[in-house]
Amino acid sequence: MGTVGKRGEGAAERIGGKIEKGIGKVVGSERLESEGRAKELKGEAKEEAAKAAARTKATIEEAEGVVKRGVGTAVGSEKLEAEGTAKQKAGEARHRANE
Repeated sequence: MGTVGKRGEGAAERIGGKIEKGIGKVVGSERLESEGRAKELKGEAKEEAAKAAARTKATIEEAEGVVKRGVGTAVGSEKLEAEGTAKQKAGEARHRANE
């Protein structure tokens, strides 16, 4: 499962935990409320882990783009420069999406 899937899984778990916590509060069950809060926190942790993995991938993508663009410039290849710029921009976009 990719980072988007793991992030979605974490969000679902977080929301489910929040619902469970709310039900526990409404019915007066401290146990249900605690279990819900634990699931909510576990979901948040999964979401953050997926974001961190995506940010790492973004950093690598940006660096590859910078290198490829530099090689393109050095050898006079506009194609390599353009590909490098595109890869760098994709990495920057991934960073913004996972802030």
